[in-house]
Amino acid sequence: MEFYSDLFKSKEEIEKEIAEIKDILFYFDTTNAELFSKQITQIQDREKVLLIKKALGNAKSLYNLIRLFGHFDLLEKIDFKKLAQLYRETENHLALLNTQEALKNNIDNTNLLNVALEDVLFHFTKISEEELILADELKDTLRKTRETLASNFDKKDPEFVSLYEELKRLFDKKNLDEITQEEMKQNIGALTKIYEKIKELNRQNNLLKDKYNSDPKYARIHKRIVENGTLSQKESHIFEALKSVKQDADLQVLQNTRLLENESYFTTQMMRLVIDQFKNKNNINLNAESSKYINNLVVNEYLNEFYGRAV
Repeated sequence: MEFYSDLFKSKEEIEKEIAEIKDILFYFDTTNAELFSKQITQIQDREKVLLIKKALGNAKSLYNLIRLFGHFDLLEKIDFKKLAQLYRETENHLALLNTQEALKNNIDNTNLLNVALEDVLFHFTKISEEELILADELKDTLRKTRETLASNFDKKDPEFVSLYEELKRLFDKKNLDEITQEEMKQNIGALTKIYEKIKELNRQNNLLKDKYNSDPKYARIHKRIVENGTLSQKESHIFEALKSVKQDADLQVLQNTRLLENESYFTTQMMRLVIDQFKNKNNINLNAESSKYINNLVVNEYLNEFYGRAV
């Protein structure tokens, strides 16, 4: 609706809005993108940056209207092409502020790790050749660390959470593009340690996943059972029982996918499987609490997969 209402703006209304844009941008250098970028990155108030972005976004809309209606004399009122460049600079800084906010407020790990942090957090300008080499190394190390963390399929693993928190602590500060060479080197070293640890964790996870025919659901269930510590049996014994649960559960779901639409019935069916395979067939002593715990793990994994929920 807003687009259609814009089509009815008069030339005078467009001129008025151009004047308003100039007023909002008055204190900024709108002729030099590099200087503007430096000025905008000093603002840490997200609402102020949003206001500037909105004004610059409106300039883009007005430019299109001016060309559409043939009010070409209005193109001389302001440098629209330069404002389009400034819009990108503002958008970049807003992305940085949003990412920093996400880091501080524990926004969903998966979403954050899918953001190209290395591009959002660093916009190095006017640095020496030596610093540029370090900056590129820092960005590359962050990229591969982020991607390796993102590829982990068990983000509830305490070790994963710990490594993710380490990553957050590294970048939980402002003006990251103004860090010194020494800080760059320290961050590269810290990131490399995180990268090596998460790479090893992923390797171990994948080994376990392969034991369950490449099914990450059961690798996660296996790990939660072991972490819980209520079963005294060796992992190999737990694996035998859990693998049998998987075979039976997969078969039931394959034969009747609608089974997952009835959560209470599915929960009951899985409880029977868990008790039968763990207690009756593998002689693993289960009490009511441990039976319920394992069953909840199994049920939640299948339901999360069925409904496409993040895990």
